[in-house]
Amino acid sequence: MEAASLVERSLLNALAFAESGNPPPGLADAMRFAVLPGGAWVRPRLCLAVAKACGAQDLQVAEGAAAAVELLHCASLVHDDLPCFDDASSRRGRPSVHRLFGERLAVLAGDALIVLAFQHVARAAATRSDLLVGLVLTLGRAVGMPNGIVAGQAWECEPAIDTEEYQRCKTAALFAGAAELGAAAAGVDPAPWRRMGEVLGACYQVADDISDAAGDEAVLGKPVGRDLALGRPSMVMDHGLAGALVHFGRLVDACADSVPPCPGRAAMQAQLRVEAARLVPEPLRVVAA
Repeated sequence: MEAASLVERSLLNALAFAESGNPPPGLADAMRFAVLPGGAWVRPRLCLAVAKACGAQDLQVAEGAAAAVELLHCASLVHDDLPCFDDASSRRGRPSVHRLFGERLAVLAGDALIVLAFQHVARAAATRSDLLVGLVLTLGRAVGMPNGIVAGQAWECEPAIDTEEYQRCKTAALFAGAAELGAAAAGVDPAPWRRMGEVLGACYQVADDISDAAGDEAVLGKPVGRDLALGRPSMVMDHGLAGALVHFGRLVDACADSVPPCPGRAAMQAQLRVEAARLVPEPLRVVAA
């Protein structure tokens, strides 16, 4: 099966588990709306790609880990869009969760998706007790304190922000976690993969900064110009659009170079370059290459 099909299957399984019994229908609807249909599924696909590159034969655990990463990402988007943060009206070309279901259900949906991520990875690795503890700890490090995506969101509440530290937590932490989870699911030491995930996360964040400054809202499916409007840290604000594009190109090279030795290293490097090129708005891709 293609990676997207594996991710979708696992996400549907997770949501079905959450909806079993007699849950509050509004909360169940808000959770499903936040997750499906998905975006590019960059993080879960990264998790699966690393697992395959490390020689994983059975992808059951990797599928569960990949879906857990996506559930955490979706939770972060729901919370990020709330009025107390970005107050975004749309996401993925549709109304944001709080605009459609109300602020209270949006908060609870994000919370429930975080819990569901841990439940899902535990269920996927139920027969692999040798892997379970490492998977759970890696997932927790990617989302929690001191340097996970929750910490990244909290940096927005501080009076002074270091842009690189803020973006390392808010974006790169979950990419690093996805890469580590893929290796761990394959039974391989995840530590060497953290650097690659962090650099790919930095690529993604700089590309997001570029898209926010120079992208098309209709194409992106979300509001643009939010960094400037909210005074939020951004590589474009720090270095200008041209400087951010140069930095992005250097990060793409660093990301490919940071792939650890593994059976699928060459294919992984090529895939990373292709995926990275898609991150910036099309008119700017030649400049960034």
